[in-house]
Amino acid sequence: MEFVAFERKLQGTGASRRLRNTGKVPGIVFGAGEPAMIELDHNALYFALKKEAFHSSILEMELNGAKQKVLLRDFQMHPWKQQVLHVDFQRVDETTRLRKKVPLHFSGEENSVAVKTDKCLVSHVATEIEIECLAVELPEFIGVDLTGLVKGKSLHVSDLQLPAGIKVVKHGNLNPVVVAVTEPKPEEEIVAAPAPAADDKKGKKGKK
Repeated sequence: MEFVAFERKLQGTGASRRLRNTGKVPGIVFGAGEPAMIELDHNALYFALKKEAFHSSILEMELNGAKQKVLLRDFQMHPWKQQVLHVDFQRVDETTRLRKKVPLHFSGEENSVAVKTDKCLVSHVATEIEIECLAVELPEFIGVDLTGLVKGKSLHVSDLQLPAGIKVVKHGNLNPVVVAVTEPKPEEEIVAAPAPAADDKKGKKGKK
């Protein structure tokens, strides 16, 4: 994905406020050299932030006529307005090694034995994982094939098939569940209530 940024000369709270009032967003680019103060068009950035790839892939930024590869690192939103207040990017190259959370894309669930045959319930416990890799190898997402799911066995982080050069960032010896498989609850046996005794057809005749 590509976007255009412009050099920001004025700094400070007041300058940033005036910039936002003109439909711009202040930002910074750091890493691999001196930090650069930038500004971006608010609406273009706002809609770009709605795209998954903008958060989890290498971006190409054009600044002063030159293009450089960057990675979105952080952004701040207004507490209640649909307004981006600030954005941070990091410069990357072929040698940059980074840690980044990437989304998980699930497929094949409906064709698994757990779902198709055993009617189990499948829960996506995790929707993203933190990985470590070279910036140029950063995947937009990690695909997770669920066709092998079976009853009684959940999918853990260690079960994920990762592309070459990608490592999961582990926190201690934890091996968290990514997808949980739950057996269906047994259907409750429906017991028919006994039929009420038949009423005496012979009703008492009223006196004339």
